[in-house]
Amino acid sequence: MTKDELIQYVGERYSTEPEYPWADENFIFRHQSNRKWFAVAMHISYRRLGISREGSADIVDVKCGPLLMDVYRRQPGILPGYHMNKDNWLTILLDGSAEDELIKELLELSFDMTNQIRKGRKE
Repeated sequence: MTKDELIQYVGERYSTEPEYPWADENFIFRHQSNRKWFAVAMHISYRRLGISREGSADIVDVKCGPLLMDVYRRQPGILPGYHMNKDNWLTILLDGSAEDELIKELLELSFDMTNQIRKGRKE
């Protein structure tokens, strides 16, 4: 999945458009109801991601939670969350190394996790 395909998929699936809070190419997707982020997309060098490779990649960070981290981190194209809490967020490379169905699954998980309301407050 490419960045453009991600934007199209999230728009169709979640009726959400990207927001650009930093005045650059990086963007977020958030819930309209509680304003919580469920995905953050960035353009990052491979080296900053801990990958010894020249160049850079589009990535998307999604919330996962600690119980599922080890399972997903074993998949191609999945890394600990870049610039987010590594216990609760994963980074997905949008360079073709992660399968589209896995990306969609992780977006759904992140969307659901950030949309929950617990103990009378929004999470």
